[in-house]
Amino acid sequence: MVGSVGRLFIGVDLRSDTRQALAALLAEDGVGRLPGRVVPPMNWHLTLRFLGEVEVVECDRLLMELAGAHLGNSFEMVFDGLGAFPRRERATVLWVGINEGESQLQTLAGVVEEAVAAAGFPSEDRPFRAHLTLSRIRPPQDVSTVIAATGVVRLRTRVDEITLFRSHLEHGGTRYEVLESFGL
Repeated sequence: MVGSVGRLFIGVDLRSDTRQALAALLAEDGVGRLPGRVVPPMNWHLTLRFLGEVEVVECDRLLMELAGAHLGNSFEMVFDGLGAFPRRERATVLWVGINEGESQLQTLAGVVEEAVAAAGFPSEDRPFRAHLTLSRIRPPQDVSTVIAATGVVRLRTRVDEITLFRSHLEHGGTRYEVLESFGL
């Protein structure tokens, strides 16, 4: 079979109860009016590795490598506070950071990167930073007051699988489709 599977990425999907709890915590702090293009809660995830447009043969190799990879044990992670890339004063991305479980996510991203490389994809040129994107901001703006106005966003959840997603760029926004999940 020849052709493209689509735009793919590997990430940690959130459980629906975690999405609801995080959305409620952010709403309590008045973060409901975020600057930029806000990511809807149904699309919240932690990206471990973005792949881009992937051909069928490449996808098959990737699925085989991920299925054979030792992803480690499941673990707890804690969301903790807002931040911005590249910096608060000139933000293009507003995110929720990870406190507890960050080192396990870093290790998991490394295992995923090894599987991706073994499947024949080029190496990632940026270091992994564990975060959940809340909004994308164009043009850049100062989000210091938004971050300062937000109380402590602490929410514990379990990571017990990774997911291969396909993203569909549609008129009303982006929709993510689960292609396959792999248990830790």
